[in-house]
Parts: sequence; C-alpha cells; structure tokens
Amino acid sequence: MLIPGTELHMLTLVIVLLELMMLPFVLWYYYAWPKDKSRLLYFVLLSLLIIYNLTGGLFPDPQIKGIPVTVQNIIAYGSGFLMASYFPFYFYKAYHLEGLRWHAVYGVPAFLLLPYLIFFGVVYPLTGDLEFVIDYGMIIPFLYVPVLLWAILRSMQLQFKCNDQSLYPSRKGEMLAGYWAVFPWGLMTVFSYLHVAQWIEVLSTNMGFLIITTLFMIRSGRMERMEKERQLAMNVLDDKQKADFTETCLKNRLSKREAEVAELHCQGLTYEQIAENLFIGKRTVDTHVQRIYFKTEVNRKIDLQRKLGYWFNMVKS
Repeated sequence: MLIPGTELHMLTLVIVLLELMMLPFVLWYYYAWPKDKSRLLYFVLLSLLIIYNLTGGLFPDPQIKGIPVTVQNIIAYGSGFLMASYFPFYFYKAYHLEGLRWHAVYGVPAFLLLPYLIFFGVVYPLTGDLEFVIDYGMIIPFLYVPVLLWAILRSMQLQFKCNDQSLYPSRKGEMLAGYWAVFPWGLMTVFSYLHVAQWIEVLSTNMGFLIITTLFMIRSGRMERMEKERQLAMNVLDDKQKADFTETCLKNRLSKREAEVAELHCQGLTYEQIAENLFIGKRTVDTHVQRIYFKTEVNRKIDLQRKLGYWFNMVKS
C-alpha cells in the first residue's frame, strides 16, 4: 500500500520513522562513551540506512517537481550502492576483521563504487537508458558480491582460529549472526536486476539491520561491563606511585604519549589493545614501544617494568 500522492510504501514509511526515532538515542549513546568506536560506526550505518529507505521509497516519482527522474534514479541507486559498500568497512572496523581490510579499502571502491560511477554517473545521464545501465552496470558488482560475502565469512573463521586479540572481542555466534544479517544486502544486485517490489526489498534488508542492531546492543553492553571489570581488576596506583612513575618516565626522556603506551604495555595489553585504547594505529604503537625500549635501554617487558618501577598486577587480555 502506497502513501497517497507518492511512490513510498507504507511499510517503508513506518520503518523510516522508527529509525529516525532511534537516531538521536544512538548519537547520545556514542556521546556517552566515545571510547567505543563501534557506536559511531553504527550511527553512520543507521544514517545511511535511513537515506537508503527514503530515497529508494520516494524515487523515482515523476510527480516530484524540480528533480528530473534521471537524477532521482541516480540518487536512489546510489544510496543502495553506498549502503552495501559501507557494510564491509563496518565489519572490518567494528569486529576487527583484518582479513577484510583489502576489500574494505580497495575491493569495494573498485568493484562496487566504480561501476556505479561509470554506469549511473556517466552512461545513464548520456543515454537515459536505465534498463541498459542495470543489465550491464550490475555485472561486475553481481560477480564481486559472492567473493565479498565469502571474504567476510573467511575472515571471521580466521579471527577465531588466531584468537581475537581486540580489547573487546566478539563471540562467534554474534559474528555469524551478523554475517547472515548482511547477506540480504549481497542480493541488492539481484533485487535491482529483477525489479523486486519495494516492500520486499525494504523488508529483507531492514530485517538484516534489525539483527545487526540487536548484536550491536549486546556487544556494547558487554563492552561496558568488561571495561568496568577491567578497571576494578587493576590495582590503581596511589598519587605517590603515579607521581613516581611519571617522574621516572621523564628521567628516561619519554614523551607524554610514550609514557601512556609504556603504562599500558606494562599492564600486559597487546599492541592492538593499546592502539584501541589510545585511538592510534597498531604500527604507531609498535614504533612507540621500540622508542621506549631504546630510551630505557631494555629489550624485555619485565625489564621495562623494573626500570619504570611499575610493579602492580598486569591485566590479562
């Protein structure tokens, strides 16, 4: 059932309204604890989904004045491509799937975004032939999507074989559920090619998003609990010990950032955990640790702890 005077399906409108209501709460959720970067990633995901639902539901509509049907189609298909392209990046960052880095950074731009730009950004405006653009512009994305879905699944398997070393690891069941949630988005090219009804497309893709939302809430809650437990497990230094540690770092010519890295390193956190904690890259952590060892003239963590006088319980990852 369509909204009178528009091409927007009633189901799409209901879903969009619910998602718009969620948006400020998600933004506040991130503001309350910006250390959890997955909250920002989820906020972007929700924003893109709202845009996708609105543009895909409203466009194309010849009754909309001021926006040519050609432009409407470009926007509608573009929001779908953008949403589908963001999912690999979301999985790569939110779930720490290093095996997805190539696809998130290079594969998606080359095999999803570039075909869209060529066929919908160049060919379609020149020819006005939407059927031709869909028939031929979807070939490369259609072939690439199964590869991408396999890469997501494979990177998840490797993650658990190697043990998740992130500060807040995800559970296997959660990641697999997330994989099946993103699966409908892999069918976007099929939906476009077969001209599937709007309500079927919206229902299937948003059901996947509902699963991701549930997983996001579960993981965020567990992260907060783990963070509190991690803080309670630490023997917090008293003021004098903190002052002594800071003074020792200064005597060894450590910068403020190097002192932060040294403290977390002495606690027993991995390089990836330190990077996540300080919002820096893993390679940057490695560089800092090398400089710390060079300045303190040690080559082992236990010697560094002794050198800096850092003798409280290490946090186990």
